[in-house]
Amino acid sequence: MEIDPRFYRPTEVDYLQADITKARREIGWDPQITFDQLVKEMVEADMAAYGFGG
Repeated sequence: MEIDPRFYRPTEVDYLQADITKARREIGWDPQITFDQLVKEMVEADMAAYGFGG
């Protein structure tokens, strides 16, 4: 087996930004929840996984 470093992924990405323009244009997709709702759900899931919240 040979590993090619050209295909390594960076371990840290300094800047990430989503753009749903193409999804809207190409397949007519629109998000069903807001970004704030998504963050809330993710935090609640993490809290539940660690035994916090009810």
